[in-house]
Amino acid sequence: MLGAGQMGSGIAQVCAAAGFPVVLRDLDPAALDRARTTIESSLDRLLAKGRTTREDRDATLARVASATALEALAEVDLVIEAVTESLTVKRAIFTEVSAVCRADAILASNTSSISLTRLAAVVAHPGRVIGMHFMNPVPLMPLVEVIRARQTSTPTFDTIEALTRALGKTPVDVKNSPGFVANRVLIPMINEAAFCVHEGLASAESIDTVMKLGMNHPMGPLALADLIGIDTVLAIMEVLLDGFNDSKYRPCPLLIEMVDAGHLGRKSGQGFFSYPVK
Repeated sequence: MLGAGQMGSGIAQVCAAAGFPVVLRDLDPAALDRARTTIESSLDRLLAKGRTTREDRDATLARVASATALEALAEVDLVIEAVTESLTVKRAIFTEVSAVCRADAILASNTSSISLTRLAAVVAHPGRVIGMHFMNPVPLMPLVEVIRARQTSTPTFDTIEALTRALGKTPVDVKNSPGFVANRVLIPMINEAAFCVHEGLASAESIDTVMKLGMNHPMGPLALADLIGIDTVLAIMEVLLDGFNDSKYRPCPLLIEMVDAGHLGRKSGQGFFSYPVK
């Protein structure tokens, strides 16, 4: 597992809970410590709700090892990357991983919008590259978009589809395209909600109330933006605009202002709403 952030820790937890040994790798030891705490807290909540047992909780934690060296992934069967939503960063990571891992190891990305074909292009044996787009929060959300790069082999796809089911998730076969399906639909909706705030149409609270009570959404789009991360929402909108060259994907100026101000949502303590900083 590459990246010990919110998504990386969630994916590591789900894989370990399904019985797979996991190496969680991040350059930052503090991030690895936070990920361990996050996984423990998540498992404790599941234990309190009767959705796991004490034995399974402890066994899941025991299957998660931490590492800062990339070489710790040298003998793994599958690498799942969950780092910053940046083509430049991800291509650099895939180049490094390709040089370290076995030639038959599958290299998956949790990217929510970036071209898998572009990632596969920098990898030796590109047929082993595939997308596994988990939803947030990973332990609770059942969907995984499985995205084929142009180079992805059929055995790679079949293996990842079967693995996704083994993790207790539902795989959906999606072609490589900016934003895939989930974020091509979701992120422009969030962007439009941001425009409503930007134009003074209604408050953030009111907009989220309309969508929750009027559209039966479990969470309003602006609270969801804060959960995802305003920087990630903006990055995906920029991928959509660049990929389709269509002005309907123009990011709301308010999103740009918020990112410039460091108001990134839950992870910074301030987004469309305020949160306690941990």
